[in-house]
Amino acid sequence: MAAETVGWWGVPLAIAAGTMRGGTPFLFVSLGECLTEKSGKINLGLEGTLLTGAMSAYAISYLTGSPWLGVLMAGVSGMALGFIHAWLTQQPKVNDVAVGIAMIIFGSGIAFFLGKPFIQPSAPQLPTFDLGGWSSISSLQEALRISPLFLLGVALAPAMTWFFKSTRWGLFIRAVGDSPDAALAMGVSIKKVRMLSIIAGSFLAGIGGASLSLYYPGIWSERISTGQGLMAVALVIFARWQPMQCLYASLLFGGAQAFGPALQSVGITQGYYLFNAAPYILTLGIMILTCSPTRTISGAPGALGSGS
Repeated sequence: MAAETVGWWGVPLAIAAGTMRGGTPFLFVSLGECLTEKSGKINLGLEGTLLTGAMSAYAISYLTGSPWLGVLMAGVSGMALGFIHAWLTQQPKVNDVAVGIAMIIFGSGIAFFLGKPFIQPSAPQLPTFDLGGWSSISSLQEALRISPLFLLGVALAPAMTWFFKSTRWGLFIRAVGDSPDAALAMGVSIKKVRMLSIIAGSFLAGIGGASLSLYYPGIWSERISTGQGLMAVALVIFARWQPMQCLYASLLFGGAQAFGPALQSVGITQGYYLFNAAPYILTLGIMILTCSPTRTISGAPGALGSGS
């Protein structure tokens, strides 16, 4: 239908729309992981947080009729998982990666178990800004239907940049992430800063889950995340731990995710699985490019991965 209406212009149009829709969860999860890693910790469990957030948002929206209350609950559920992760990773001789894998399993299990009754029911969706009302072309109207969560995420990236550079707490987080010993000498509580950073980062990841279930694709199912929580970790590395770079990288990943469906909209079905695998291929390529043993990664917090 899109091909008949706007022809090949439908491809960039669909990619642009998909960039905003598909990039929203990437944006919130990557900003959350950026905050966590700035403090010197890594949270691989955000895939489970994303799923728990998506389930919580959908369930609360269905039960209360308020999608915004669902978004808030998604963030709260993310904070709960973040607290567990933060407490565990700061125990003696506990490995961050092992805890992250355990939290993926735990968060996913919680989401699947509690979310079973909400797979079929239809929950109220988040309102959108319909910027395409001036056009009679349905595909253009759909492409210009913008979620307030996307706009919130776009505004959050420069706000986080300012926070890290210009606030006392931003300085504490960077100090703890770059040199825990120096931060300790300044009288900064390393455990407190990391605890709050992980919890706040998990809150943002939970909001990312809400964008999946209450915006796009706007359903709750057990396969809704498709590994986006894990891909966000590679995205943060690609973005060099900079919030604004996370924004650009999220849009890139969102566009890659929309590439396959955009080609399908004009009747191109050859290479269907290859096109749909574009985000995973992009993730693999980024990991290959950024894991060279011959050079260091600029911008990496000094304590990240050191176990300190």
